[in-house]
Amino acid sequence: MRLLGLDIGDKRIGIAVSDPTGFLATAERVLKRQSLEKDMQALAALVQEYQVGAIVVGLPLHLNGTAGEQAERVRHFVERLERHVSVPVVYWDERLSTAGAQRLLIEAGLRPADRAARLDAAAAAVILQNYLDYQRQKDKQP
Repeated sequence: MRLLGLDIGDKRIGIAVSDPTGFLATAERVLKRQSLEKDMQALAALVQEYQVGAIVVGLPLHLNGTAGEQAERVRHFVERLERHVSVPVVYWDERLSTAGAQRLLIEAGLRPADRAARLDAAAAAVILQNYLDYQRQKDKQP
């Protein structure tokens, strides 16, 4: 089952998708935010295109674990998204995902302009990969 990973920002949504086995997350694209309705339509179309079984949404928590204003905006967005898709949506702690994505893009040798264009999708891939790794580890425990 494929999963869709989202890094939801005010201006852009980073999108990642897993392979069918749920082992590897890949940065897919960055969706420039338009209107809430158009954003919902675009995400619903991706759910159909990739035959997604669930959506993993990064929840931006403060380093101390508390939710702030951006986390509330993400929750509001997800409430709307759940009305447009028929798959479960789960939250995943996205603390330091952007920093991790930035590091990966630097290590890949991308120029600064290319890194900026791919950062949100790379952050979504980090979020989704962390979720996949956690689920795999959880399944291995006796």
